[in-house]
Amino acid sequence: MSSENKIPTQGGQSLGQNPFAALSGAGLPSAPSNSAGGGAPHGLRSLGEGGSPRKDAPAKNRGRVDIKRTTAGRGGKTVTIVTGFMGIRLPEKESLCKKMRSACGCGGTVKDGEIEIQGDQREKIAQILTDAGFRPVFAGG
Repeated sequence: MSSENKIPTQGGQSLGQNPFAALSGAGLPSAPSNSAGGGAPHGLRSLGEGGSPRKDAPAKNRGRVDIKRTTAGRGGKTVTIVTGFMGIRLPEKESLCKKMRSACGCGGTVKDGEIEIQGDQREKIAQILTDAGFRPVFAGG
């Protein structure tokens, strides 16, 4: 094979113009500086214009929810049930359930307006609900 048919791999000048060469940083916001190297801690929302919370921040008090541990009708298997949601629909319950499942590393589902998580996971679930703006209360044994 002759060297005339080979494509040079050094430099890349023969491949065309760099599409980002003409861009400048003028007019772009600067990156947040943090001496620890990370952004805001997980779960904290930044403030929007004028120092007010952004619209996607959860409400501070979204109501009381009960966290129960039960084994009834499950062949002795322990299940944590979260009940008492007021004013949220099924899609938000499903997203909360997904967060709980991933944090606990177990299965779970939304059944009859209640979130069921496998195992005794009350402490982790209470923390997730507190971060979401709910007031979790432990009920039952």
